[in-house]
Amino acid sequence: MNKKLIIYVPFLLLMLMVSCEKKYQSPAHYKNDLFANENEEGKAYIMNEEECFDGSEMVIASSEVKLVDSSKGRGRPFYIYKIRSGKVLKTIRDSVTEYPMQFLSAQRLKLKNDSIYVYLKSLQGYRFIAKDRNLRYQWLKAAPVYSVKKQ
Repeated sequence: MNKKLIIYVPFLLLMLMVSCEKKYQSPAHYKNDLFANENEEGKAYIMNEEECFDGSEMVIASSEVKLVDSSKGRGRPFYIYKIRSGKVLKTIRDSVTEYPMQFLSAQRLKLKNDSIYVYLKSLQGYRFIAKDRNLRYQWLKAAPVYSVKKQ
């Protein structure tokens, strides 16, 4: 009986270990996406003209907007644009705007050959660049470039 027990015990232990094996499942297996129908990759929110006008501190209509400088490589990229002349459509702070003036944008703007609306808000961050270049405004973040409509 002892010999049979010595043979069957390891066999029984092996069977017990194989039957109780728990398979590892990755954390992604347990993940439940509560907002699956709301996820849309590659689509940024783009403001319409009315939202841009309401959200900006200064709006200028100008045909003389030009890229004068840019910085890529170190830190966040930024672009500096110059407005040579234009018509101020909205302002909350300045009553008189001196031209030429410069503004900063975190994205490269797709400038058009005709007159465009320039949506600006007061500059936040970029302390050293603002002091060096005398910048006071930056492009409204979610605003695209809109052409001025002839009326």
